[in-house]
Amino acid sequence: MKVFFLLLASLFIAACGGYQTVSITLPDGFVVNALVADTPQKQEKGLMFVKDLPENKGMLFVFNQEEEQAFWMKNTLIDLDIIFIGADKKVNSVEPEVPHSYTYTPDDEVAYSLGYGQYVLELASKTAAKHGVTAGAPLGFTVPDKK
Repeated sequence: MKVFFLLLASLFIAACGGYQTVSITLPDGFVVNALVADTPQKQEKGLMFVKDLPENKGMLFVFNQEEEQAFWMKNTLIDLDIIFIGADKKVNSVEPEVPHSYTYTPDDEVAYSLGYGQYVLELASKTAAKHGVTAGAPLGFTVPDKK
């Protein structure tokens, strides 16, 4: 079973080639390895069409400044927790269990989340609550320099 999950994680990373990764320490010490979406192209694609996301994987969206961020779940096949993080790397808000959509889901039925931050972390649904990610909680990470 462990080999299966390692293979699955490898396929996830390979499918998202060209991404840097960052280790993010959640409030309880649990570490998530997140792909870094630091360009408009990577941010637009996000986790679209990903069919499975292990608890210790995610995606960190990096923006130039702290401001209102909007995330639309079109073609996102898995439920997610969406965490809005300030420039100080403290959680501003958490949108838990944001529902997935499909390619055939009408646009007006696709979930979206709004929040304020310079960073946004997407995790598998229910991961935030399980590991103490709440408003005001600090997260440990260092954003890699752009290649």
